[in-house]
Amino acid sequence: MSRDTTADLQSFRTFLQTSRVKVDRSMDDILPGARLKPSVIHQAMRYTALSEGKRLRPALVLLAYDENKGRSKAIHKVAAALELVHAFSLIHDDLPCMDDDDFRRGQPSSHKVYGEGTAVLAGDALLTEAFRVVASTRRSFGAERVVLLIEELSVATGSRGVIGGQVLDLQSEGKASSRTTVDFIHRHKTARLFECSLKLGALAAGASKAAVNRYSRFGQAVGLAFQIVDDILGASGTFRELGREPGRDEEREKMTYPSAVGLQKSHRAVDRHLLAAKKEIKGFTRQAALFRGFLETIDRRRRDAKGQFLGISQ
Repeated sequence: MSRDTTADLQSFRTFLQTSRVKVDRSMDDILPGARLKPSVIHQAMRYTALSEGKRLRPALVLLAYDENKGRSKAIHKVAAALELVHAFSLIHDDLPCMDDDDFRRGQPSSHKVYGEGTAVLAGDALLTEAFRVVASTRRSFGAERVVLLIEELSVATGSRGVIGGQVLDLQSEGKASSRTTVDFIHRHKTARLFECSLKLGALAAGASKAAVNRYSRFGQAVGLAFQIVDDILGASGTFRELGREPGRDEEREKMTYPSAVGLQKSHRAVDRHLLAAKKEIKGFTRQAALFRGFLETIDRRRRDAKGQFLGISQ
């Protein structure tokens, strides 16, 4: 690894750590207290939202905002809202009727602790809370921009985004793997939220349409690379790396990139998406080093299969 690459990687690690502190503090302030009645739902919301994780997606909100010279601390709320949406998706994704995972981020999944009914409602509550939080920033960003933020978050989360990807993921279980189908699932279920993270930061800062489109392309590329790496580790990784039980995709006969094209072509696909993302960085100026460090983070996660690196989990 070159000296510049090492410096970029370390810079992004530091940025990720400081971003997590800001986002966690904001989520702690936003979420209802654990003792507020009905306490069980608020405990369940906090259990997943504040659980151990790198807060990668909200960090991208902050990164895109800073790249576009944003100055308001209200962006911490937007980043926290994005993480609440991600937490909602994790709770629902782990349910027995979905992917049926008993662990997430190294601890029992929400439904294993609070029961399926409460887990469903906790996910619903996190999603609705996210939109309330974004709406509350209108004094800082103006009503017009906040409407754009809500629209972007709605599309990314709904049937044209995360939920749509999950639907096809469920429908594809037990069927012969297809690269076209896997691409659709990954673009909607994973990459769309990476794209949304960057666009939220850019839109909040008042970035140009051309800049927002660049973040869209970058987010899709890195989101696909991230998910393919997750597929690779899902087949060969450890509980420590994944934060959940390995081999679950194979057990449920889920479509993954390795099952569709094999490991070698999966690695090539990661290379291709990282290269596409790297080309977009040429349009970034203030924080180009951090964007490069983000790409190196994904590549190192892929290369270091024994968990000696960051061990970023979803």
